[in-house]
Amino acid sequence: MLTLDEFLAQWHDDNDKVLVHTSGSTGKPKPMWVEKRRMLNSARITCDFLGLKAGDTALLCMPLDYIAGKMVVVRALERKLRLISVTPSGHPLASLPSEKSGIADSELEPLTFAAMVPLQVYNSLQVPEEREQLRQIKHLIIGGGAIDDKLARTLRQFPNAVWSTYGMTETLSHIALRRLSGDGASVWYTPFDSVTIDQTPDGCLVIDAPLVHEGRLVTNDRVQLRTDKATGRRQFRVLGRKDNVIDSGGIKIQIEEVEHTLKPFLRAPFAITKLPDEKFGEVVVLLSEQSDKAELEEICMNALPHYWVPRRYFHVDRVPMTETGKIARQQAADLAMMLAEDSNAIYPSR
Repeated sequence: MLTLDEFLAQWHDDNDKVLVHTSGSTGKPKPMWVEKRRMLNSARITCDFLGLKAGDTALLCMPLDYIAGKMVVVRALERKLRLISVTPSGHPLASLPSEKSGIADSELEPLTFAAMVPLQVYNSLQVPEEREQLRQIKHLIIGGGAIDDKLARTLRQFPNAVWSTYGMTETLSHIALRRLSGDGASVWYTPFDSVTIDQTPDGCLVIDAPLVHEGRLVTNDRVQLRTDKATGRRQFRVLGRKDNVIDSGGIKIQIEEVEHTLKPFLRAPFAITKLPDEKFGEVVVLLSEQSDKAELEEICMNALPHYWVPRRYFHVDRVPMTETGKIARQQAADLAMMLAEDSNAIYPSR
């Protein structure tokens, strides 16, 4: 894992680019060289939007191998923020001073800015001291994974600004935000002023962000577009990834929508994937760390539309995940294929 000192040495060397790695949520992580000047552009855009200024505190709690962690440091450098670095973990606030640690109130300064993944936010909410520290962060941005409805409802009650980010390694972190807290909470992402968006004929988002990416970027994210009546700005809502569509008997099923619907009902980690099928072309598959297949079937039959109900259920010791907390889609598909080839693991199609 890259250390802060190592990244700072890279940032200040004579090379005009730095090496980053993609998260690996849809395939094998791959290295990318990105321009420092574009990273600075991205940092300025975010700092200006959030109103961050010299002397504000910023928490670094994500791995520096990936763009999200690197950009926290670049924002701190660009805006002269006071960087507080902790070891990346599921409980990033656990090592910070708290009232319980006996530190004087004058030293318990709330963080001005923090960037986390949903799992870190969820874990912090489970511990009273960490939950209160999380609530006191003045600007909290969350990226790297979907935010489910229950978490969104909790964050809506937060007193300060909480945002969900949209972006990827290619856009050097995020190019759009949607508010999660307060009366302005929304499912619609609003791009930054320097960003314009469009849509391909098959519904995928197209991004034009010249300050951070050269040329138009066609994504694999299927979106719905609208124009905000109050501001006249174009906005988008993410439906799911194009490559996460299951074409089963002519019915197109979005994997993320199935997972979103099942989330409130399944207590163990799970993932939806697909398998080729002679009759239907492709079928929905559920990988779950829960071993009771009968219970899973009953839940799915009651919670899902008929055509979304999985036709294969596989128990797995661990759902494949990336280091940044996303479902590793290709690994999940490969695991389903391997289990399907084992005759003892195949449940009959209905």
